[in-house]
This record gives sequence, C-alpha cells and structure tokens, in this order.
Amino acid sequence: MSERAWVAERVNWLREEIRAHDYRYHVLDAPSIPDAEYDRLFHELRRLEETHPELCAPDSPTRRVGAAPIVGDFPAIVHRLPMLSLGNAFSREEVFEFVARIEEMLGRGDIEFSVEPKLDGLAISLRYEQGRLVYAATRGDGVTGEDVSHSVRTIKAVPLALAAGSGFPEVLEVRGEVYMPRAGFLEFNRRARERGDKELVNPRNAAAGSVRQKDPRLAAQRPLAFYAYGLGEVSGGTLADTHTGLLARLREFGLPLSPEIDIATGAEGCLAYFERIGARRSALPYDIDGVVYKVNRIDWQRELGFVSRAPRWAIAHKFPAEEALTTLHAIELQVGRTGALTPVARLEPVFVGGTTVSNATLHNFDEVARKDLRPGDTVIVRRAGDVIPEVVGPVLERRPEGAQPAPLPERCPDCGSPARREEGEAAIRCTGGLVCPAQRKEAIRFFASRRVMNIEGIGDRLAEQLVDLGLVADISDLYRLDLATLAGLDRMGERSAANILAELERSKATTLERFLYALGIRDVGESTAKALGRHFGGLDRIIEASQRLAPYFADPEALNQPATKKAFAAEPLIAVPDIGPVVAERLCSFFSDERNLRIIAAMRAAGVHWPEQDPAQRAAGPLAGQIVVLTGTLASLTRDEAGARLEALGAKVSGSVSKKTSFVVAGSEAGSKLAKAQELGVPVLDEAALLALLAQHEGAN
Repeated sequence: MSERAWVAERVNWLREEIRAHDYRYHVLDAPSIPDAEYDRLFHELRRLEETHPELCAPDSPTRRVGAAPIVGDFPAIVHRLPMLSLGNAFSREEVFEFVARIEEMLGRGDIEFSVEPKLDGLAISLRYEQGRLVYAATRGDGVTGEDVSHSVRTIKAVPLALAAGSGFPEVLEVRGEVYMPRAGFLEFNRRARERGDKELVNPRNAAAGSVRQKDPRLAAQRPLAFYAYGLGEVSGGTLADTHTGLLARLREFGLPLSPEIDIATGAEGCLAYFERIGARRSALPYDIDGVVYKVNRIDWQRELGFVSRAPRWAIAHKFPAEEALTTLHAIELQVGRTGALTPVARLEPVFVGGTTVSNATLHNFDEVARKDLRPGDTVIVRRAGDVIPEVVGPVLERRPEGAQPAPLPERCPDCGSPARREEGEAAIRCTGGLVCPAQRKEAIRFFASRRVMNIEGIGDRLAEQLVDLGLVADISDLYRLDLATLAGLDRMGERSAANILAELERSKATTLERFLYALGIRDVGESTAKALGRHFGGLDRIIEASQRLAPYFADPEALNQPATKKAFAAEPLIAVPDIGPVVAERLCSFFSDERNLRIIAAMRAAGVHWPEQDPAQRAAGPLAGQIVVLTGTLASLTRDEAGARLEALGAKVSGSVSKKTSFVVAGSEAGSKLAKAQELGVPVLDEAALLALLAQHEGAN
C-alpha cells in the first residue's frame, strides 16, 4: 500500500472513530474512552488533514471550528415546510379541552401522545441531503429563517454526516433546539469572571446569542448542545408511523434526543407526565419552560391538520410564570434614542425564572400609575418563558408608611432639557435632541447596528466613551475619527482601532434606504425608508418634498379646510405608500432642521454615498419588469449593494423564488433558494455573471 493510500485509509478510520465517539457521548450519554484519548485521535486527524489538504472533507469532525467570520447579514433561508409555532395551554382545564377536541375530531378516546420537555433554547432546522449537513437555519418568522450553518457546525452534538448504514432519506430536515446546559453555562461564567470578561445573562440568551455570532470560532468556545424533536421536509424514504418511532430513527441516524421523552395516554396521562417533569424541573441539566404533547400516530396528525399557524395535534403546556418578592428601591429614567424617558425599576436583586433580576422596565408612567408602584414597595416580580422580567404590582399590606408615587419627570436626567409629552402619546420625551448625551449615545448605537449601517466594533461601551470624551457630537463625527484617537481609548488597541476604521470606511458605500433608516427619524423604520427610496430615488428629492409640507403643519387648523386637505393630499410625499400625516410631519420637522441638514452634508463630504436614480429612469431601465432573487454570499459586494444596483436598472428584488422569477443570483453557500430555482428551471447567475451584467447595463444606462 502506498503512503498516500495508507494516509487516506487512516483519515477515514479516524473520522468514523471520532463520529462513533461523538455519538456515544452526545446521543447515548455513554462515553467509552477518556477525554485525553479522544483529543489524541482528534489531533492526529487534524495533523493528517493539514499535511494532506487534498483529503479534507466538509463533513470532517475537524471542520466544526470555522476559519473566518461571515460578512454582512445572515443569508435568508426559506423553510420548505414552515416551522410552525405551537398553541399554549396554561391550566389543567385547557389540556382537557385540547384532548377532548382531538377525541371528538378522531371519533375515539384513549389517544396516545408522545410527551417531552419543552426546552428553553433556540429552535433550529438542520437540512441533510444524501446524509450530509447542507445548512442550519433559525425559525425566523416560521417561513423564512437565517442561515447559521457556520455556528451550528461547531456544535459536537450535531452530526455533520448521518450515521452510515442507517438508511436515511435523500432529504431529511431535522427540527430541534440548540441549548446551553446549566453546568456549561455556570462553568463558562466562572471562567469569564476569572478573566474579568462579561458574563452570560442566562442559558437561553447564551444559546441564541452564540448561534448568531458571525465568527464561528466564538460559537465554538461556548458549551452548546442540541436535541432533536421533529421533522420538516423528508423525501426519498419512509421512517415510521408514530412520532416516537420517528424520534427513535433520528437517534439511529446519530441525532441526540432528550432522555425524558415518553408516551402518555389521554389527558390524565399527559397531566401526570407534566407533574412528574415539573417536580424534577430544577434537577434537570437544562432549562425548560413546560412540556409538549403530540398525537403519536402520524396518520392521525395528518387527519387533524392545522389551524392558523399551529398544528391541531400538538400543544405546549407551559409551567406557571415564576414569581418572587423583592423591594423596589427606586424608579429611575432611561433616555432612548428618540428622547423617550422610560421608567425603570431598580430592584433588590432576586433570583426568578432562572436568572437574577435587578432591573425591569416599567414601559411608561401611565403603567406606573396604573399599578400604583412607589419606591420602597415590596413588589411581585414575574418571569415566564420569555426573558423579560415584569413587575406585576405592589404588596399593599407591606407598603411602608409615607411611600409616595414617583413624580412625572419635568427635565431630562442626562442633559437637563425640559421633558414634554405630546398629545395622544404615552411617552414623555427629552426635548434636548442632539444636546442630550444619552440620545447621542443611543443614536450612535443605532447607526452602527447590524440592520442599519452594520459597523462592527461600535457597541455600548465605545459609544459611551466617544460621547463622554467629547469625540462625537453627532453621527457624522464617526467618520472623522482617526487611528491615534481610537487606539488611545480604554480597552482599545491599535489593531481593534484599525478594524473599526476599516468598518467605517466600508460603511460609506451604502443604499439610500439604509441611510434614511440610519438617520433615526421618528416613525421612519426599514419599510418606510425603503418606500421613500423607491418612490423618490434620491435624497435631495425627499428633502425638497418634506420641506414643501412645512407651511401645512405651521397651521394645523388649516388642514381641516377642504381646499387645504386637497392640496395637502396632492403633495409628492403624501403619494408615497404608508406615508400619512404623522410620518409626513416627522419628515418635515427633521429635514427642516438646519442641524440635521449639516449632519447629512458632513457625512456626504466624508464619502458616504449610495446610488441614486430618477424613478422614471428606473421604470424604463434595461431590467424593468424583471424579478431577481439574491442568495448566498457575494465576495465583491454585499447583497444590499447588489440589490440596489439591480433596482437602479429597473429590476425588482424579491425574497423568494417562484415561476415568475426572471433569474437568481447565487453566491457561495447558496441554500434552498438555489435548489428551488433549479427545480423550477429559473436561470441562475454566479457572481461573475452578475458583475458582467451590471457592467454592461450600467455603462449603457
């Protein structure tokens, strides 16, 4: 045998051996070798693959730690079968009603249910084709999720290849939960404290945040685990005729299951399981917020079908919200990006719902008055399955003598500017605008956030330093920062500073829609910004149309006159879909303020730019009438940039593939949209073809 053949054989043996040990450890919970021996096998495989890169394979155990972070937004994944939510039951009576409805629809009693704990983590769909993991996606809105394959591949409990010889289908979508075991969570935080790093808040947040890290190396450092609980699309094979049978098959394929899965008969059997798991809840190695009951027979599931976006044959029986008593020390104010003064309860720290709670939002002062909350009160704090704690109300018999309601704020706590409540609004707002440091900090955070200008590295701590040290008076000052200034900040080295400057430089090439959204105009969200961009095609046209409305809002009573109403409705800004009087007034106020216009001019002078085009020219563009779908990652430009350039040529960029799609642009790691295009026979362009198309038409246009 040649040396290369021997190495290839050894690599294959090591991979199968490591997969087998992963299966025994993560699925069977019965490891057969010590950790040191496992590490020796793993390091030998890694060394052989580094020496012989031609033998590398995408499903090798060594590929669990990614080499580089992804760039831009997470690619969208359209689920072939929607990831439905479950209906909820909160009482015994609701469980009896659920079972009674099923018995009536099926015309029989003693229904058998598959029962299991409801994990408190992040729902994930794993798609396997020919036994290989193709992608992992979040639930998202149930129809479209985010591609998080780069992070999920680092989780050892997730097999990159299904167990050999197990007769798996050609396509198998596995639905399950990524979670962080309590022991791993506690150990991670212990090490973080020793290093002086920030600790994780709770296991659920930790799991969701870890999966959505752009750098898979960070996810790989987190102690994540996975349990399968169901299926999405399956083709090219049959599995079982019961839900518990399906789960048993998944276990054979190498996928881990909760050891608490069981079978129960009727409502009484389900409730007995609920009580049994509830009694053991605190002793389980992971957080749960209830149990799930599913009709066990698959043919009965099909017969029962769905209602709205939930199956009739399954329900989540939630545990009661956990409550605790603590002291309300103070009601303080938090200043938001738009100046809203939000009351925040400062509490004596109390452990409730799996986490220590010391602060809780009170939403607005109407809510404070409705609940009659006063500093010094003993209050009930509740935390249910979500992660947001709620102050339920005071225990009046424990109210200290002389406790007084918190006064309504008259001035901003951060800048001292007058506080004002507009008619018809619950919020009280600081009127300081750019004078207010708190609003500037929030504006910087918002401007740099992922869905806005997407500037990595500018977070809460840096925003606070930039404002507190007087380095950033408004968002345009971000583009005046230099290496020496940034590198001299607390906990900021030269390399980190250079990375932030590179991110700022990259962000200068944006789209009109993103720039409008980034300005932080009240009531102008992503969809409104997109509508404005498409309708006007240029920022100066939006500014002009907004300023034309100023005379109308100067005399609100005149707007009630028929002639004035008619003239107002004919204004170009009002013709934009979803733009009503309130948003129009916000735009008019913003673009009539000389300070805001100076900020926009400063950013343009710094090089912030976007493609602009007359809407009439776009409608007559060379790609007018064509529907384009973008999928995967493009190397030379972001999907937003590609979409903007295609739209400038008249195309409509869509998020889903259909028979009406003109062509699909597929970058690297393209997923289900590419497969759908190939299935429907829709033309597919790679990045090189897209760039050639853009160059051809942009030059002619």
